[in-house]
Amino acid sequence: MADLQERKIKDAQMRATINQKLVETGERERLKELLRTRLIECGWRDQLKAQCKEIVQSKGLEHITVDDLVAEITPKGRALVPDNVKKELLQRIRTFLAQQSSM
Repeated sequence: MADLQERKIKDAQMRATINQKLVETGERERLKELLRTRLIECGWRDQLKAQCKEIVQSKGLEHITVDDLVAEITPKGRALVPDNVKKELLQRIRTFLAQQSSM
C-alpha cells in the first residue's frame, strides 16, 4: 500500500515538473492553440455546441446552471475528442520532453 502511495506522489510530482517546463517554455500555450485549432477543424466544437443547446432545450434555460451544463457536457466532450488529435498532442509532448532531456 505504501508503494502505491509513493508512486502516486512521484507521478504527481512528475506531472507538476512537466507542466512547469511546458509553461516556462511557452509550449503549453502552443499546445493549447494547436488543440483549439484541431478541435475546430474536426467539428468537435460544433458537436459540443449542438449538444449544449439540446441539454438547455430539454431542461429549460431557467432550470439549468452553467455548472450543471459543464458537469453534464464534460464527459461527452472528452469522449468526442478524436483519437488522432489525442495522439498528435501526446507525440508533441513526447518530442518536447525528449528535447528537454537532451539539453
